[in-house]
Amino acid sequence: MMTRRITQLLIGLAMYGISLAMFIRASLGLDPWDVFHQGLAGKLGWSIGTVVVVVSFLVLLLWIPLRQMPGFGTLANAVLVGIFADLGLALLPAFSHLGGQIAMLAGAVLLNAIASACYIGARLGPGARDGLMTGLARRTGWSVRLSRTLIEVVVLGSGWLLGGSVGVGTVVYALAIGPLVQLLLPLFAVPEKGVPEVRVPENSGAENSATEESVTEKSVPQAQVAGS
Repeated sequence: MMTRRITQLLIGLAMYGISLAMFIRASLGLDPWDVFHQGLAGKLGWSIGTVVVVVSFLVLLLWIPLRQMPGFGTLANAVLVGIFADLGLALLPAFSHLGGQIAMLAGAVLLNAIASACYIGARLGPGARDGLMTGLARRTGWSVRLSRTLIEVVVLGSGWLLGGSVGVGTVVYALAIGPLVQLLLPLFAVPEKGVPEVRVPENSGAENSATEESVTEKSVPQAQVAGS
């Protein structure tokens, strides 16, 4: 069972990184965290994958006052998504016509949802950004929805000011990713004795998973972002 969980986690994170590259190649807008990553990458002159990795570990530092503990999946997420994002950008072409951009965006959303269901279902630890969201909710008493909204408004605004890409893809991602992950998650959730079923809200992102009623450190791994 553990072999399946680790394999599913790694495949999910690889697909998540590739989906981020697809969003970038579509040039129609990114999810909030990746708007921030892209804007920061442009200012620093780094690859977006490098920025994703660095930001992941910086966010993990914020776990310390929140008393969050990372799992294997948390650390794998912090490293692998960025690596595969850069790999995807090296392999995928950019599209200059709208039809190709729309097809790439649709593929990115679907792949991101499958990737999210894979690594969430593996139950090996939340991503850095998800842990920040749930940890903040737990420590402050705020709802997960409020915590997530506040965090994503801040990173989206910061990313936009830094030059990150905000567009129709940002809206499509926000509306579609939650329902898609909720639909796909039962196919990938690995049963584990004593751990409640993993569920996601209707309006969740890839590192962004679990209902307000069922959020626990055991059941929540979107990203977002990217997220991540």
